[in-house]
Amino acid sequence: MSDEACELLCIDFDHAESLRTALPDEDVLLRRAERLRALGEPTRLRIAHALHVGDELCVCDLAWIVGSSQGLVSHHLRQLRAAGLVASRRDGKLVMYRLSVTGHGLLATIAGLEAGVDPV
Repeated sequence: MSDEACELLCIDFDHAESLRTALPDEDVLLRRAERLRALGEPTRLRIAHALHVGDELCVCDLAWIVGSSQGLVSHHLRQLRAAGLVASRRDGKLVMYRLSVTGHGLLATIAGLEAGVDPV
């Protein structure tokens, strides 16, 4: 028998059932997994960190900051926006990007950041 499994089948049914029914719905879990996957790629995580510190940046600035092409950064920003982690607005010919409230919260959670505090 492995260390990962019980040797005896025993279920505390009331406790286990209350926890099972308290779990979020499948669609909520899928959305959360999408958000985690979006930040699971190093370039997207760098972009998110840059937006956390820089507040609002255009693609040109982000490309320079993270050391990638504008096309690649645009691709990653689309994925972050689709996951609900980034918002954008048009400012003349520029498109400005910022982390959404959800993006700030998730980044702070996974990176150990406090809102408004630079990472150490």
